[in-house]
Amino acid sequence: MLNILGRKTSSNVQKVLWCCGELGLAYEREDIGGEFGGNDRPDYRALNPNGLVPTVIDDGLVLWESNTIIRYLAARHAAGTLWPTDPRVRAVGEKWMDWQISVMSPAMQPVFRTLVRTPPEKRDMAALAAARASLSKTFAMLDRALADRAFLAGERFTVCDIPVGIATYRWYTMEITREDYPHLRRWYDRLAERAPFRAEIMVGLA
Repeated sequence: MLNILGRKTSSNVQKVLWCCGELGLAYEREDIGGEFGGNDRPDYRALNPNGLVPTVIDDGLVLWESNTIIRYLAARHAAGTLWPTDPRVRAVGEKWMDWQISVMSPAMQPVFRTLVRTPPEKRDMAALAAARASLSKTFAMLDRALADRAFLAGERFTVCDIPVGIATYRWYTMEITREDYPHLRRWYDRLAERAPFRAEIMVGLA
């Protein structure tokens, strides 16, 4: 049985839950992190020295780093479908997984934390406006990339769509001004047709 350690409101845990939904994998999950705590316990740090979530245990294999986890699960259980076997196709999608970590996540964090986790009276609205504009530029880049393809790796949904898809849900759910990005919207609407996306991601923001 796959064990997932991490609270389901974490976007990084949601990557794993969405991936499991696509793969039809059974799992057991324990609330760790955030309001539940536990990520500073010695036993948890022995599994994940970063003290972050998620951590997964699969037949004795311990993994952390959410994008690595979903790559592993897709490669193990869905080679040729969710995990493209053509290395060129896979690399096209995987670069967006890395981009989500290095570019999109840093742009998303100040907007998300201000709007979702900061009381209105404590918000720096000037800083929020600047952060929103920066975040919008990342979605403009994504919109351009999707102009000639249905999904990030090509014409089929793959594991590569999961990390960026979660960030895009936040973009469309937060109460902010949004530019019209038609290719992004078309891709997002396709994600929203997927039952695991609706069940694990379209659940509000916390």
